[in-house]
Amino acid sequence: MPVHPASPPQLTSGDLVLRAFRDSDVADLLSVFDDEDVARWSPGPHSEPEVIEWMRGRNDWSDRTHASWAVSDTAGRVLGSVSMHKFDSDQRDCELGYWVAPWARRRGIAARAVRHVVDYGFTEMGLHRIYLFHAIENVASCGVAYAAGFRVEGELKLSYRYPDGTYHDEHLHAILAAEAPALG
Repeated sequence: MPVHPASPPQLTSGDLVLRAFRDSDVADLLSVFDDEDVARWSPGPHSEPEVIEWMRGRNDWSDRTHASWAVSDTAGRVLGSVSMHKFDSDQRDCELGYWVAPWARRRGIAARAVRHVVDYGFTEMGLHRIYLFHAIENVASCGVAYAAGFRVEGELKLSYRYPDGTYHDEHLHAILAAEAPALG
């Protein structure tokens, strides 16, 4: 891939800021990862030292395995996260994941942040295709995917074991560089 910086560049999309995680985010992240909906689909660390280590990993892109951002408002409060991972440089594609803090839901924040990261992946990283999976029961994640311009490519039967210990059917969504309008 042509460009993969060692740490997250700050991106701005109206009143959203996509940035590196900060020490001041620890309390919000502890609250997010204790949220039942986040823990059901995207579990994370539960102690301050674990959150600090998690943030360090999200902010370090040097191994070129992921590109992760905190999504915040202009005052700096964490509203969510968007990450690209599982990069395949031969195919020029990757997987995308996201979550939204409980205090930021139902405002279109995830879709806006995802569109901005997708635009970055296509224009700055030279990707051809970005895809995502979500449990079919995760209706909110499906809504984000559609709102961000992804289309459903299929349904995967019992394809992923979630934190509840059971395998769930998933939707596969994807978007191609040629399908994604540039963000202005």
